[in-house]
Amino acid sequence: MAASDWVDLQQDSDTGIETIRAHFDGHAYDPHWHDTYLVGVTEQGVQQFHCRKSRHDSTPGRLVLVEPGEVHDGQAATDAGFTYSMLYLSASWLDNELRQQSHDGSSTLYPGFNSTLADDPKLVKSIYQAFEALRRQPWRIMRDTALDALVQDMLPHIGWKARQILQPHHPNVAMRARDYLHAHIEQDISLHDLASACDVDRFRLTRAFKAEYGIAPHAYLVQLRLNQARRKLASGQHPIDIAHQLGFADQSHLGRWFRRAYGVTPAQYRRLCLSH
Repeated sequence: MAASDWVDLQQDSDTGIETIRAHFDGHAYDPHWHDTYLVGVTEQGVQQFHCRKSRHDSTPGRLVLVEPGEVHDGQAATDAGFTYSMLYLSASWLDNELRQQSHDGSSTLYPGFNSTLADDPKLVKSIYQAFEALRRQPWRIMRDTALDALVQDMLPHIGWKARQILQPHHPNVAMRARDYLHAHIEQDISLHDLASACDVDRFRLTRAFKAEYGIAPHAYLVQLRLNQARRKLASGQHPIDIAHQLGFADQSHLGRWFRRAYGVTPAQYRRLCLSH
C-alpha cells in the first residue's frame, strides 16, 4: 500500500455485514474473490477492475456489483486515485432477505447480478443509508429498516439464475477440482494430486479451471484459504494460529497474501472487526 492509501472497515455483529470505505492511489488489490456479495459505490476518481472477463471503469456515483466467487482486482485509473464505499453481504443473509421480499426465486435458483456496473441513484442512496445505519444507528429496528430498503432497491438488479447441477456420468472437470480444493483446504495439495482426483492430466485440468473460474487452481486455493482466514479473524482467532490451520508457512506468509488481496494485514482486519 502507498502511504496515502487507507482502509476503514467495520463488521456488524448482528448480520455479519462488513462496511468498508477505502482509498487507493495506485494498485489496490491482486485478483481475488469473496464468498460474499459486494454492493458499493465509487465516490471519487476512476475505480478500474477486471471482472467477468472484462475491464470495468467505475466513475463517481456508479454502482459496483460483484457476486460471490467472481474473480476481480482493483487499481486506480488516474493519478487522482479512487475512493469507494462497499457493503459485503453474506450469501445466506442476502438469499434469505431476497426470498422474503420476492417470490421469483425457487430453491433451484440463486440470486445473481444482472451487470457488474450500474447506474441507479435510488440504490446508491440506500447503500449509503444502510452503511450509516450499520455503523452509527444504535437502534436495531432502524438498522433493520435501512437494510430492508437496501434489499428492496436491489431487486431490479437481481436475476435468479439456475444452479449448476453435475451430471453423474459427465462431471465438469473444473467443478470437480473446485470441490476437491474445498474439501482439502488445509492440505498441501499438489497439482498432480488434484488432476488425479479429477481423472485428467494436469494441463487439461489447469486449462479447464482457468476457463471456468478465471484463475489457476493454485490461485483459487490461496483465495479459498484467505476467505477462511477472514472468517476466523473476525471471530477473534489470532493470525499465527490461522496461518498454521490453513497451510501457510507462517504468520508472515499469511500476512503477505492477505494484504495483497484485501489491503490490510490480518492483525489490522481482526482488530477492526473486534473493535465494534
